[in-house]
Amino acid sequence: MTTPPPNSRAAQRRRTEARILDAAAQIFLSAGYERTTIRAVASAAGVDAALVMHYFGSKQELFRQVIETAPVPGFSGAPGQAAEQILATLADRLASEPTASLTLLRSMLTNPEAASAASVAAARYETQIAQAIPASDASLRAAIISAITLGVMVSRHLIKSDELATADPAQIINLLRPCMISLAAQPPSPPR
Repeated sequence: MTTPPPNSRAAQRRRTEARILDAAAQIFLSAGYERTTIRAVASAAGVDAALVMHYFGSKQELFRQVIETAPVPGFSGAPGQAAEQILATLADRLASEPTASLTLLRSMLTNPEAASAASVAAARYETQIAQAIPASDASLRAAIISAITLGVMVSRHLIKSDELATADPAQIINLLRPCMISLAAQPPSPPR
């Protein structure tokens, strides 16, 4: 695919779409899905609301595009290393309340449209994890890993479960490590 000349209509369109997506990401993160309006996104992007609708069609599609363009961590190395990378990311999110992630989580938990759009990002994340797992049921294992990390985040930061909310992140990670490594490892061969 060739890059259009910098002043062409296609290049201008890409820049405008990127500006709208950037503005939408900031507003979705700060206000949540339900309180974000197309008008607010348009104003922040310096465009007309009709242009946002022309490019994206709906708030749900705009949210889906924001989620879809968000970076997904890649995992490299042996399966045990992937588990450690997942645990390191989770440890960071347990140590400091990740405002942006929590705003999106709240939106997913309270709005079916946001949940539907966010399921695309969850599927991408699970696919990345599954590619690092050498097992025939890698997709299921990746879904379980994703559910565990999501559950721990929601319980600690949104529900504020007493034990989990006050526990040392290092202790949580140490307790999860055997489970994550087991899920990410190659299953043992059945006895002959």
